[in-house]
Amino acid sequence: MSRNLLAAPLALAAVLFIAGCGGSKPTDPSTALQANSPHPIAGKFKPDDRELSDCAGDRFCVEQAFGNISYNDGPKTALSLVREKLPSDAGVKADCHRIVHTIGSAALAREDGNVAKAFSEGDSTCWSGYYHGILEKAFLGAASTSELAKRAREVCDDPGIRRTTWLAYQCVHGLGHGLMIDTGYNMPLSLRICDRLATGWDQTSCTGGVFMENINSSYGFKSPWLRKKDLVYPCEVVKERHKLYCYLMVTSRILQANGYDWRGAARICSKVERGWVSTCFQSYGRDASGFTQQNPPRILRLCGIAGSGSHEDNCVYGAARDLTANDANGKRAAQLCNLGPARVRTRCFTGIGTILGGFSPSAAAHRAACAELTKTFLQACLRGAGDVS
Repeated sequence: MSRNLLAAPLALAAVLFIAGCGGSKPTDPSTALQANSPHPIAGKFKPDDRELSDCAGDRFCVEQAFGNISYNDGPKTALSLVREKLPSDAGVKADCHRIVHTIGSAALAREDGNVAKAFSEGDSTCWSGYYHGILEKAFLGAASTSELAKRAREVCDDPGIRRTTWLAYQCVHGLGHGLMIDTGYNMPLSLRICDRLATGWDQTSCTGGVFMENINSSYGFKSPWLRKKDLVYPCEVVKERHKLYCYLMVTSRILQANGYDWRGAARICSKVERGWVSTCFQSYGRDASGFTQQNPPRILRLCGIAGSGSHEDNCVYGAARDLTANDANGKRAAQLCNLGPARVRTRCFTGIGTILGGFSPSAAAHRAACAELTKTFLQACLRGAGDVS
């Protein structure tokens, strides 16, 4: 499996040992989040009578109001409204990931805790926060590491979730978020529990959620596993089998810390550990997609800053994957590929295919989805989907 695959349905796995990190002790998962976070533990959504018109820009009111819509009218209605408001509502745009977290938590309450049913009603709007919101609840009440591991192994095994690689990925990735939240951002413990999942694919997919939550806390908590003077940390010090998802998230940390200096981020990526430079530039491309609100011309300008050759190529590849995942289709990603330099188009369509391949187990469905986007690069798209050697 290539180490260049971006956070989505493909990967590998394993354990963390951090050298020289101060010897912090594992946190008791039953009390950690309450001690470390100013917000209540996730998964306790309760509907009330608040509506969006009552909120006057209050962030927590807006989150609750969207949750109420999800609980009362269904998550599809709530997610559709988020997408409708994103272009013009600055508050929704700034808080969209947490809003859809709440929509997911409310959907789970609506479905009386049926994770598979709630998953089937959602989508990947705002970086799949809906799925993360559902999975946060999986660990509530677990009082030991062994109990956390047991729940982690069980929660994503439902056949309804395993019917596609995409849904299975969202579930196992969401476990990583839930583990970090429930253990009070104890990253080594969270990774050790990921390592107890049944397969290497599950293990590594779970670590993606751990590293994403480490950089972007869902509840505003600053993780202790970040350093001001080393923006790549902890990627250099985790074991080799954990580096994939760490480096696929790392530019989110770099850009937040350097004020979105894209040239500076590109310089850092070009100097990371040997063998992980291309992965860092795929992370750069994913962030270019998010920063521009998935705008293909603006993405290409930022990828141009990354530099010519393989850096630009990896940036466009990462952006194409993010576009496809965020939209749950390849239409805007194909626009990106077609607008880009000719030298990046094959790789760009391959990136689209890697995400489309997770939406259905059917090779015929993959071919139909790819054929809808391109004739010239059909084989590249199918190769990404795993249907061409």
